[in-house]
Amino acid sequence: MPRGQKSKLRAREKRRHNRAETQGLKSAQAATAEEKEITSSFSSPVCGDDTSSSPVADTLKAPPSVPATTSATAGVSCRRSDGGAKSHVKKSKNSSQASTSTESSAQDLLSKKTCNMVHFLLCKFKMNEPIKRGDMLKVVHKRYREQFPEILRKASERIDLVFGLELKELKPNGHSYTVVCKQDDTSGGSLSSAWPFPTKGILMPLLGVIYLYGNCASEKDIWNFLNNMGVYDGQSHFIFGEPRKLITHDLVKEKYLEYRQVRSSDPPRYEFLWGPRAKAETTKMKVLEFLCKINNTIPSAFPIHYEEALRDEEERARAIAATKAGTTSKASAHSRATSSQDSHPD
Repeated sequence: MPRGQKSKLRAREKRRHNRAETQGLKSAQAATAEEKEITSSFSSPVCGDDTSSSPVADTLKAPPSVPATTSATAGVSCRRSDGGAKSHVKKSKNSSQASTSTESSAQDLLSKKTCNMVHFLLCKFKMNEPIKRGDMLKVVHKRYREQFPEILRKASERIDLVFGLELKELKPNGHSYTVVCKQDDTSGGSLSSAWPFPTKGILMPLLGVIYLYGNCASEKDIWNFLNNMGVYDGQSHFIFGEPRKLITHDLVKEKYLEYRQVRSSDPPRYEFLWGPRAKAETTKMKVLEFLCKINNTIPSAFPIHYEEALRDEEERARAIAATKAGTTSKASAHSRATSSQDSHPD
């Protein structure tokens, strides 16, 4: 091959290699951005993260500037008009920002009241005590009597989603309630509702963090996340008990999590992965849906992880279909063999 053609081929191959490297880097950056976006946004699955308000609409823009003129009077008029327009825009911005700030503060307060209600309901459940409407009103304060139905609705949704618990009224209009474990329901794509309390409350978020960190999360990342949930190493939690024992022993023993030393790490470092039981009882898609419900969004908002979850669903479907086909084939063969024996008795 002539030297010129070889040079062109080498140059073309180099460009292709550079494009592949750039594309790989962009994909990695996109995945990292998704990890940061989700892990930072669902800081507390127990209470949720309802404090984030929607982006503020674009502020009013100043009107087009008046064309310059040679007249001094026109120049003064222009400056006054421009100054008036700027003043108007500044006032509009301040008004918009003040309104947004007020709405955000109200939403923050409502979120805190909801969080307090969640903790109150969980404590009553752990102590197996009935719940009176009057006591719940005291939790949110009588000033927020009008917001009480919304606070109670959000708190009920939270304990249902995170813990699989249900708030039930004992008697119609009796103003007395109780919190019970929901009946196991594996239909309709439920989020592993069969997991007992409080396992689901900490396991689903942990599986989510592990998934978002590339299916393997360092112990440091896990504890950073748990700290955001109000769960600290060495401190007993009112729901989860001693957290280190729970995540490094109990859930590992039950095969929900795998806890292993990072290879060749000195001093030793550890990491978490999904255990075989978690892989069998839930899916990446269900965990992603859980995280998105916590954040009031949808899985497709995070395309990198959504595509991986879809591939996982397809692989599971193929494996199930292959297993069924194998079972059917064995059953047919057994049936034929039995029929053959019956038709040729000794």
